[in-house]
Amino acid sequence: MKIVFMGTSAEAAQILAQLVKEKHQLAAVITQPDRPKGRGQKMAYPPVKEIALKHALPLEQPEKVKGNEILISLLKSIAPDIIVVVAYGKILPKSIIDIPRYGCINVHASLLPKYRGAAPVQWALLNGEKETGITIMRINELLDSGEIILQEKVKIDEADNTETLLKKLFAAGGKLLLEALQQIAEGNEKYISQNEAAATNAPAITKESGELDWRQSAAQIHNRIRALVPWPVAHTFYKEKLLKIWQSQIHVVDLETKYKQPGTVVQLVKNYGFIVATGEGHLLIREVQAAGKKRLPAYDFVIGHDVKIGESLPN
Repeated sequence: MKIVFMGTSAEAAQILAQLVKEKHQLAAVITQPDRPKGRGQKMAYPPVKEIALKHALPLEQPEKVKGNEILISLLKSIAPDIIVVVAYGKILPKSIIDIPRYGCINVHASLLPKYRGAAPVQWALLNGEKETGITIMRINELLDSGEIILQEKVKIDEADNTETLLKKLFAAGGKLLLEALQQIAEGNEKYISQNEAAATNAPAITKESGELDWRQSAAQIHNRIRALVPWPVAHTFYKEKLLKIWQSQIHVVDLETKYKQPGTVVQLVKNYGFIVATGEGHLLIREVQAAGKKRLPAYDFVIGHDVKIGESLPN
């Protein structure tokens, strides 16, 4: 089949690389424009562009897709059998959805209809899910509500964060996409309507999502910390200076301590970090990053900043 691929992120690049490896006919790759990145705000390629350039694939980087007559004309001239969309970052209009012979399909990182939206992995972690999955679905004009072609469950491990879980999900997603493409090419695909009554939303995460409230339970705080890696990263304040929390662990052993106030440092654990009281239970902080500094083990931060038992982190 003649495929047009639309994607932007590192996960999308991972899928594109699999399609290249399997020698699928990629008539064009469409990704978002280069953007300024990092502290120096230098222009950087989207990860998908790097794969496209590496394999000399025809590449387009339109600023917008809705109402873009040049892009629509290009796609019509290509006459793709199918458009594959993976973490592209924009909703496709009907004028594009209707172009391919077999429509447009999407690789979505949840078990739809659960977690429709921009941040399904983050919300699965925030909500303490034990499993999620990958869905191959046919795109319609509504957000993540098209018919399901294939799904596969993926276990969420206690140590998973958004970064590690995305890698697992899209490794599974690449294989599932190849299977779906084969079924479509052979005419064996089945389309299953989503159960609208079971639909939940997973809206985009904002920078403000990162501030921790120690009055929440240890489990809730731990889930927030791992959901917000690698962006925006959960944070608190130590001596009125920003402190990012990259890794934590729920402390399951009961602690006898006179410090009950949520946010209080109740124990220093050599070579591991420091334990903080929460609204319910205790949380071991394993990896942190002070403002303007590199990430480091939390116990190194304890030594370097002379952290003491009884000190408080604000709620």
